[in-house]
Amino acid sequence: MFVIDYIVSMGASVMMPLIFILLGLLLRLSIAKSIKAGLMAGIGFIGLSITVNLMIDSLTPVSHAIVERFGLNLTVLDMGWPAAAAVAMGTRVGALVIPVCVAINILMLYTKTTRILNVDIWNLWHHAFTGSLVAIITNNLWLGVLAAGLNCIVTIVIADRTTADVEKYLNLPGISVPHGFSASFVPAAWLVNAFVDRVPGVRDIKIDTEVIQKRLSILGDPACLGAIIGAILAIIAGVDVKAILQTAITMAAVMTIIPRMAKMLMEGVYPISERIQEIAQSRAGSFGKISIGLDSAVSVGHPVTLSVSMLMIPIMLVLAAIIPGNQFLPFASLTGLPFAFVLVTAVCRGDMFRTLLTGMLTLSLALLIGTSLAPLVTSTAVSTGFSLPHGATSISSVDYAGAMLPWVIIQGFYFKAFGVGLLILCTLLLAVWNRKKILHENQLSAQTDAAGIEAGE
Repeated sequence: MFVIDYIVSMGASVMMPLIFILLGLLLRLSIAKSIKAGLMAGIGFIGLSITVNLMIDSLTPVSHAIVERFGLNLTVLDMGWPAAAAVAMGTRVGALVIPVCVAINILMLYTKTTRILNVDIWNLWHHAFTGSLVAIITNNLWLGVLAAGLNCIVTIVIADRTTADVEKYLNLPGISVPHGFSASFVPAAWLVNAFVDRVPGVRDIKIDTEVIQKRLSILGDPACLGAIIGAILAIIAGVDVKAILQTAITMAAVMTIIPRMAKMLMEGVYPISERIQEIAQSRAGSFGKISIGLDSAVSVGHPVTLSVSMLMIPIMLVLAAIIPGNQFLPFASLTGLPFAFVLVTAVCRGDMFRTLLTGMLTLSLALLIGTSLAPLVTSTAVSTGFSLPHGATSISSVDYAGAMLPWVIIQGFYFKAFGVGLLILCTLLLAVWNRKKILHENQLSAQTDAAGIEAGE
């Protein structure tokens, strides 16, 4: 535990290069290639972190001004994901979550219930968050660990089922996103897609970057789109001209820099990914095509993801004011919304209209879920020694206390043996279903490769 805590305390920007260097060496890449892969992954991740923090620093005063302008007076304070992560990793479940989830990932690879090798170790805090809340309500550490494990399995399966969309629509070949927060919004995106596809007229609405470039050429450029949306947000906030211009330029920079940093990170990922595929093929397809599981930060810079995220800031504040029963005041989590829409953008095939519909549905639910879990989140935070902000009596967050997946798992544990048994059964059935899909896809891939060889001959 001391070793694990020490490594985690170094932060994701140090963990990621170390993990990739170690992976490269274990996969028998040369020392030089392993170090280069690790460094490029680390540099790209640091670049992403700096740019995302720049966005947060710029949008935080704007979000605060919008909150004040709307005059919202709600009782549950938004503590944001950094505080939620600190609470999750500060519990006994948090101390065990990394070895448990790594073991689950390895077991799922060998049982062919996944094709993802998850190296996004830091974001396992999402599973620890669910497990920590369950440990509080059951007063049982091992039930908390079980809840974290179930959360981990479901997240990996969702990431598996979205890998093709991530490759096609986010242009990230060989990459999956087993990020708890991002994955939690995928089922809603599937439902929105299914609904829209069945509504004549509505199903023909399509607003992607290609459409925007054709009809509104200036909006098709990420920099221009970022500047316009940033300026609109600042105008809604009622800030002065100087702040409007600063926000516009910063958002233009963010939407331009993030994709380039993601590309740099991918330079470190590709050698590892290619080597894994070589090993998988040398074993007669025993594993099939394996994807590297990364933080959703690799694609927060997609124009649709960032645009919808920024548009949802004022929309979510309006929703907070009008939804009956809501007591959750979104604030600290608003600038982290891009992480919610990474996989939604992929599942919605890069369509802004469907992604925005999904956002309105999921974030409306997030407000109610955040309100519902606030007493449990508050008691868990207090038990870890977390100091509540001055004047606050109840806290929550969109990430991860406003997500649907942890809420469903936690509700299951309230029903004791019956609920826990049902959760375990559903999770195992989901894993078996994913295995069947994987075997079928491997078979189709093998047939396609064989047909290609015959055509070549």
